[in-house]
Amino acid sequence: MTRRDIPACPSASAGVSDSRPGADWPTVLLAAMAGGMGWGIRGQYGHETGAMMAGLLVALTLACRWCARWDALATARVVAWATIATGFGGSMTYGQTLGLTQNAELIGRGDALAWGLLGTTVKGGVWIGFTGLFLGMGLGGVDYRPRQVLGAMLVALGCFALGVWLLNEPYDPAYRRLPAIYFSATWEWYPQAGPELRPRREVWGGLWLAWLALWGWAGWWRRDRLARRLALWGVLGGGAGFTLGQALQAWHAWHPAWFEQSWLAPLTRHFNWWNLMETTFGFVWGGVVAWGVARNRAWIRPPGAGALRPAWTSREEFLWLILHVGLLVPGTLADWWLSDAYLEVGLCLGLLPLVAVRAGRWWPWAMVMPVTLLPITLKTVRQLAFQEETVSVALGAALYGVVPMLMACGLMVWAFRLAARGAPAGRVFPWLWLAATWIYFALNFAYFHYPWPWRPWTSRTPHGLVFLLFAIGSSVGAWRAGKAELWPARETAEGEPGGD
Repeated sequence: MTRRDIPACPSASAGVSDSRPGADWPTVLLAAMAGGMGWGIRGQYGHETGAMMAGLLVALTLACRWCARWDALATARVVAWATIATGFGGSMTYGQTLGLTQNAELIGRGDALAWGLLGTTVKGGVWIGFTGLFLGMGLGGVDYRPRQVLGAMLVALGCFALGVWLLNEPYDPAYRRLPAIYFSATWEWYPQAGPELRPRREVWGGLWLAWLALWGWAGWWRRDRLARRLALWGVLGGGAGFTLGQALQAWHAWHPAWFEQSWLAPLTRHFNWWNLMETTFGFVWGGVVAWGVARNRAWIRPPGAGALRPAWTSREEFLWLILHVGLLVPGTLADWWLSDAYLEVGLCLGLLPLVAVRAGRWWPWAMVMPVTLLPITLKTVRQLAFQEETVSVALGAALYGVVPMLMACGLMVWAFRLAARGAPAGRVFPWLWLAATWIYFALNFAYFHYPWPWRPWTSRTPHGLVFLLFAIGSSVGAWRAGKAELWPARETAEGEPGGD
C-alpha cells in the first residue's frame, strides 16, 4: 500500500467518531487505569509474559473506543499485536538501575540519581516504543503479510544482536570490564564492594536498534504513518512513565523522615513503593499512548478485505500453537535450556505469535485470552500452592489455574463464533475487556493474600484498593462501550488528517 492508496479520511466503517485531532479524555483516563492496574499487577509476575498482561488491557480499552465498527477478527489482531509487543522489553534488567537512585550507599549523590533516572528513560522508552509501533501497525490499515512480518522480525533479531554487541559490550564482570554506557551496578558507584557485586547483563542497546529497524521498515518503507507516529508516542509514554514512577520511589528513599512525620504518614507507612513505581509507570504510559491515538485518530482505518483472509489452515494454526505453548510452559515453571533460550529474548518469544496472529483465524483470539493468561495462572498456582503452601495443590490448581483458563477458552470460542457470523468488534470486545480486567484482578488479589480493607492493613492493602478502583472504572467503561453510550458514533465531514 502506498500513500496515494490511503483515503484522505477514514470511512464510517472505521469506528472513528471524530476525525479532528485532540485529546479524548475519557479514553485517556480509562487506558491509564488499565495500564496502571496491568503494570502494577505485572510486578508480581515479571518479565515478558507479565508485561503482556498490561499491553492487553490497554489495547482492549483502545479497541473498544476506536474499532467498534471494525471486523472483529481485524480488531483481535490489533489487540494481539500490541499485547505481544509489550512483552519485548521484559528482556531488560532494571533492578540495579533503580538502585542507583535509592540504595542507601548512594543517597545524597545527585550524579547517581541523574544517571539512574536517565537509565529508566532509556529503558522505559524502548519498552513501550514497541507497543506504540505495533499498535499503529494494527490500526493504520496497511496489510502486513505473514512472510513480511516473519522477515521483519528476523531482521530485528539480527539488529538486536548487533545492538548488544555495539552498545552493551564488553561484559566481563570477572575482570571488571563493562560497557561504556551502563545503567546497572558498577564498582564506580560501589567502590567498597568486592567480588560479591554482580553487575547485570544489559540489552537495551539491542532493543533500541531492533526498534529503529522495525520503525524504519513499517513507518517509512511501508509508509505506515500511524505506526510511525504511535511508536514515538510509545517512547514518550514509556520514558516519562518509568522515570516519574521511579522519581516517586526515590523521593521516599531520600526523605523517609518526611513520610514518617507528615500528615500522610498513616497512609504512606503501608505503601509498597516499588509497586507504586510500577503502577505509576503503567498509568502514565497507558494514558500517553491513548492520547497519541486520539491525536492521530484521522489515520486510523480498517484493513482491506484481503488482509482478513487467513493464510493458514486450522491444522497449521494448531501446530504453531502447540509449538509456542510447548516452549512457553516449561520455561515458565522450570529451567530447560530450549525454553530458556526462547523466553530470554522478548523478540524471540514474540516472533512465532506475531506471525501466527496475522496468518490465522483462531490465533488472534487465542492470544487475546488463553495464551496471554496461561503463564499468569501458572505463576499464581506455583506461588500460592507450591511455594507459600497457602492452599492445597488440588484446590490451588483448580481455583487459580483450571477455572480461569476454562473461562478464557470459553470466551475465545464465543468471540470466534460471534466474529464468524459477522458481528462487529463493538459487540465482542467490551465483554472481553470486562472479563480480562476481573480475571487478572482476581488472580493478583489472591497473590496479595486477599487484602480486604477491613482486615489489618499490610503493604498490599493500598494497591489492592487502587487496583479495585481501576477495575471498577474499566468495568464502567466496558459496560458503557457495550451499550454504545459512552462514545456514540456520529458522522463527520471529511477533512484533512491532523494530529502529531
